[in-house]
Amino acid sequence: MKNKQISILGCGWLGLPLAKYFTAKGFKVKGSTTSKEKINLLKSNNITPYVFTLGEENNDSKYLDFLNKSAVVFINIPPKLEDDVETIYKNQIKVLFPFISDNQHVVFISSTSVYQNTNNWVTEDLELYPEKSSGKAILALEDLLQKELKQRLTIIRFSGLVGPERLPGKFLAGKKELSNRNGLVNVIHQTDCIRLIFEVVNKNCWGEIINGCADKHPTREDYYTKAATKIGLEPPTFLKDSNLNFKKVCNKKGKTLLDFKYQFSDPMDILE
Repeated sequence: MKNKQISILGCGWLGLPLAKYFTAKGFKVKGSTTSKEKINLLKSNNITPYVFTLGEENNDSKYLDFLNKSAVVFINIPPKLEDDVETIYKNQIKVLFPFISDNQHVVFISSTSVYQNTNNWVTEDLELYPEKSSGKAILALEDLLQKELKQRLTIIRFSGLVGPERLPGKFLAGKKELSNRNGLVNVIHQTDCIRLIFEVVNKNCWGEIINGCADKHPTREDYYTKAATKIGLEPPTFLKDSNLNFKKVCNKKGKTLLDFKYQFSDPMDILE
């Protein structure tokens, strides 16, 4: 692409290493944060910092400068757990709409929490009935973005995020008599998240919805037992029930469209 400038809304656990990856590929990167303490960190990684909180008054000039002349805008902030999260989350992002130009593309970092449990595969064309408030809020924003941006938007739905500072062994460590022992796990490593996002931009893959998830899906009991043991924590225990409540996220579309191969294809290997 000729214009190698991008804007990343949200330079946190995923956004910061994503920004560093793009700078290493020769891109000029603008990155947003809500914390003044992160300004020097962003600058030290050749990221132009912008400090603002969406929805606060008198931010229009910041939004305009943050988005100005970028070929791609990445929306990478999750909804907060609060009352009326669906409305609040949509209104947060809507403040940017007047400042996104007609020639800009947008990547929305979404989540597979938009999928209901089916005890089977879930694909990008499934009719959606999210079960949690966060999933409902994310789906509502997906719908809003699609109406506003149409073919200039690509949505990437990531499964559970693992990697540096996100150790799955902590999630269920020490818990007793958990149900759904044979339910299946859907995760993706931070490195594969970043590589998948980059390929969307690199290959101009617009107007799509793409799942991001490791190839293999271990059971909850196998995965979380090994994950806790690996970092020296007490593993969880599971009831010997036969109840199943899971979804199995299909990643075939993204692999086909982008000719993508997962570096961390087996979540059990990540724990080695």
